[in-house]
Amino acid sequence: MTGGLASARDYGEVGVWTFQLDLQPADVARAAAAELEELGFKLLWLSDSRRREVLTNAAMLLGATGRLSVATGIASIYGRDPMTMAFAQKTLAEAFPNRFVLGLGVSHKSLVEGRGLVYGPPVATMRTYLESMSRAEYLSPEPRAGSYPTILGALGPRMLELARDLTSGAHPYHATPEHTRLARGVLGPGAFLAPEQPVIFDDDPARARKTARSRIANTLGHPAYIRNFLELGFTEEDFAGGGSDRLIDSLVVWGDETVVARRIREHLDAGADHVAVQVIVPDHRTLPFPQWQRLADAAGLARS
Repeated sequence: MTGGLASARDYGEVGVWTFQLDLQPADVARAAAAELEELGFKLLWLSDSRRREVLTNAAMLLGATGRLSVATGIASIYGRDPMTMAFAQKTLAEAFPNRFVLGLGVSHKSLVEGRGLVYGPPVATMRTYLESMSRAEYLSPEPRAGSYPTILGALGPRMLELARDLTSGAHPYHATPEHTRLARGVLGPGAFLAPEQPVIFDDDPARARKTARSRIANTLGHPAYIRNFLELGFTEEDFAGGGSDRLIDSLVVWGDETVVARRIREHLDAGADHVAVQVIVPDHRTLPFPQWQRLADAAGLARS
């Protein structure tokens, strides 16, 4: 339906998931994307939340780089009708073959209703949306088959099944290695699986966990994530006070390059094709280039 996925190897085992570029002027963001490419990363993940429009942003950063691929993690289906989404995807695929991955998601009820929209049943709504995308009549030159993959921001088994059946794979957000193992079991061997993994380069437990809680607090406000954590064996007590140490340490890896590399390997061993690493720093308005360099070192990347 979406043209498939060219090859998971094209994206490398480790990519950068970030919203920090959206907080910089456009020229700074373009230069930063080019520097990430120089560090050896092959895939850059962009978020879609009250900042730059994510598809336009993808085009801007693809144009500023020569080899780097860009993925949306995720583009909300409530932000664009299916025809607009399909046409934007194919436009980017034609302009940048094999360099754009469309990650779609149903967002969260509170965010959707905050825009004055009606939040529908997640799996049924996504199925209808994907089917409408596939029926959209596109009159411009068709991009080459296999050059415009779609994946879903899927956590639960039913959304993972939909990702398996109608798309090229899944991008679970705040996924533990155990969830990655369960997701691979649902998706089967052929689908692309790219979990997101928060990382803090800090050896001090109290300071690292404080930084982690400042970012995880928003996550604990969304029922979809809570349901997923409960399925993974956490309890209501783990959600109090910004998250228990057990919850924080399961979701966010903190420490040095060796610790970070070990967590990435746990995801890969559990069935991930690629790990989208979100580097967390106390001041999220700064570009964490020293930490991205450390991530490149942890991943064994070489500067191009």
